[in-house]
Amino acid sequence: RLYVHASQYEEMVAALGAEAREKVQQLGDGLTPGTVYGPLNNAMQRDRVEELVEDARADGARVVAGGERVRPPSAPQGFFYAPTILADLPDTARIVREEQFGPALPVLSYETVDEAVERANDSEYGLGASVWGANVAEAAGVAARLQAGSIWINNHLGSGLDIDAPFGGVKESGIGKE
Repeated sequence: RLYVHASQYEEMVAALGAEAREKVQQLGDGLTPGTVYGPLNNAMQRDRVEELVEDARADGARVVAGGERVRPPSAPQGFFYAPTILADLPDTARIVREEQFGPALPVLSYETVDEAVERANDSEYGLGASVWGANVAEAAGVAARLQAGSIWINNHLGSGLDIDAPFGGVKESGIGKE
């Protein structure tokens, strides 16, 4: 899930939707040049993502992009689901409350940083998080308040990830470190 300040919400939702619609063209067989995104691991995982998106839709979410299975030309088989952006959904939606491990991003609006931190921490899960902002010291202060196993600033799972360092979540997102 992504929390975006209310003053930037619609602009961010539109930009993410455009990005997702572009990325669907990069789905395919992982051995095909130009493929950036492959399939989900198995049918059960694809079905779980699909179920969570449909549940969000039933809760009134606006599906900005994706929200469906896709079949890339380069991959006649595979468990593909389009990169999906969801907006205007409640915090109670399952896709907000549960870990889904799929290409669906619920985008939520907030008014104050305190509200965003409270809502982000109001979860039984806490694998990873990222905080984005122009003022790195301020972002670090927000990051210190989040309950997650790994927290990045102005990055997510990108550079600076040391594969030799312990990694794991908090709460129900894992026991111990790998």
